[in-house]
Amino acid sequence: MSAVVLTLVAVLCALVLGGAGPAPAHAGLSGSDPADGAVLDTAPERITLTFTESVSFPDGALRVLSPSNERVDPRPPQHADGRDDTARVALRGNLARGTYTVAWRVVSADGHPISGAFTFSVGKPSGTTAVVAGTSPTDTWAGRLYGFFRYVAYSGLALLVGAATFVRVCWPAAGGIRGPRRLLAGGWVALATSTVALLSLRGPYERGGPLSSAFDPSLWGRTLAGRPGIALGVRLLLLALAVVWWRRTPVRDGVRARFGAGAALALGLALTWAAAEHSSAGIQVPLAVPVAVLHLLAMAVWSGGLVTLLGALRHRGPDGREVPASAITRYSALAFAAVVVLVGTGVYQSWRQVGSWEALSTTSYGRILVLKVAAVVVVLCVAGLSRRWTARLVDGATEQALARPVRIRVPQTVGAPGASPGPDGDRAPALRSGSGDGGEAPDVDAALHRRRLRRTVGVEAAVAVVVLVISTVLTGTQPSRAAATAAAAATSAGREPAVKVVTIPFDMGTANHHGTVQITLGPGRVGENTVEAVVFTADGGISTVPELRLALTRRDLGIGPLDAKLKDRKGYWAAYDLRLPTAGPWDLALTIRTTDIDQVTVNATVGVTP
Repeated sequence: MSAVVLTLVAVLCALVLGGAGPAPAHAGLSGSDPADGAVLDTAPERITLTFTESVSFPDGALRVLSPSNERVDPRPPQHADGRDDTARVALRGNLARGTYTVAWRVVSADGHPISGAFTFSVGKPSGTTAVVAGTSPTDTWAGRLYGFFRYVAYSGLALLVGAATFVRVCWPAAGGIRGPRRLLAGGWVALATSTVALLSLRGPYERGGPLSSAFDPSLWGRTLAGRPGIALGVRLLLLALAVVWWRRTPVRDGVRARFGAGAALALGLALTWAAAEHSSAGIQVPLAVPVAVLHLLAMAVWSGGLVTLLGALRHRGPDGREVPASAITRYSALAFAAVVVLVGTGVYQSWRQVGSWEALSTTSYGRILVLKVAAVVVVLCVAGLSRRWTARLVDGATEQALARPVRIRVPQTVGAPGASPGPDGDRAPALRSGSGDGGEAPDVDAALHRRRLRRTVGVEAAVAVVVLVISTVLTGTQPSRAAATAAAAATSAGREPAVKVVTIPFDMGTANHHGTVQITLGPGRVGENTVEAVVFTADGGISTVPELRLALTRRDLGIGPLDAKLKDRKGYWAAYDLRLPTAGPWDLALTIRTTDIDQVTVNATVGVTP
């Protein structure tokens, strides 16, 4: 058991630490008035921002800074014209000429903070000393801890619901076994502790404040007034009711008493997630919320039940018996139903959040979703082996029961030999075995089947933990459809950044070894850029070459050369993560190789804007 636990913990920690980076924006800025980079003849009276979904405002949500880094927005922001997807702030009068910086930080409808900045000028552009945070809105200690406790909360829910379902439905006697009982208690403690931590961290997470502000009582009050805070508060109340339900609803009270309140509590806990995350924003919200609840509960019953079954297979019940084959069969049927629900709800959620086949490979959400599907396929293959050993274990138990000797009661005369005295002094009937040996035929294969089942369930549980962690990562990643909506809105508003195109001729001095290379640098600004290069022949046709290398240098600043690391994309060469640290003229050194021995390096210059 210790090896399996260590494996689960190692996988969980690796994925948590590997995926604990800042989450992308779940909404996007689709427009602003004035627009980014606009030069106005007269000072505006207010600033209006429009987003791709509804937003709320933490403290300091919208700041307008003068060229000398002074605030010129005297009042807090409001929604414009009653629309939840807008933010408007009034400006003070008599603004001086120069460039102003608008810095914003809002909370999207699914509970994640997003931020950004842009500039506009009055009269003419000027220098500015305004300072705007250049890090991600979640790249703080509060943000990192908030992300970690989200993992803990999902794990706690899976253990709590899965263990309770296994104990109440599959094997009621497991309530007296130390392993399942500890898993049930551990799930409750993990969920309750993480919920309190999330409530404490919600304030600094939304506002980008220091970690110490988590203990500010005023922030707690504001947190509990928002939708994520209300959901977390309701979750704590439901956890308290869960304790009452578990203690006051014994197994002998019947199926209705066991399932009525328990199912309601599980639905309520799942709803605290669905009402405040991805399903609460975007298209078809009335359908998406119940689908998300079913998906979450099916995940908990399946993965939490797996871990509980693994613990039950390694411990005996209070009467010394191992987990019976009937309990394993019940869980197998329950897990199959849960997987069917997972697949059905997962298909709908994938369509809703991804939107297109292309997005599966071109967006972060799509790639993570593909990874999750692959992990689910692996766990279903292992589950097939578990069902195989379960069937053999059940068949063995059935054969053993059929082969068990029949015991019959044989009336005996009073005082007959072997008779036992009754309460009134007479001799009572005795039990005799129909076979005469009084024993049972041993099942020599049961132990082997049980060991194999324990191994496959352990592997299945380990991969299920991976699926759970990937699912948590997905909830912190911008859905593909939302990313496409933000990009389309930016394009329609004329905010799509321009690209820089450079055409470089080359000639190796031999026939058929000359032409041009067209390099497209987008957006051609400081920060992350994409580079695409197409090689053309002398007559304008597209040419393929075995190697193309590009290096960029700022010689006056001593920066570079930076290798663009172009990769062959079957018809063109591209790189999508080139970071340029400064603005100004960059020297391009392009090396084209057409054969094993023929190559040439040509140079050009491209201007990079701030």
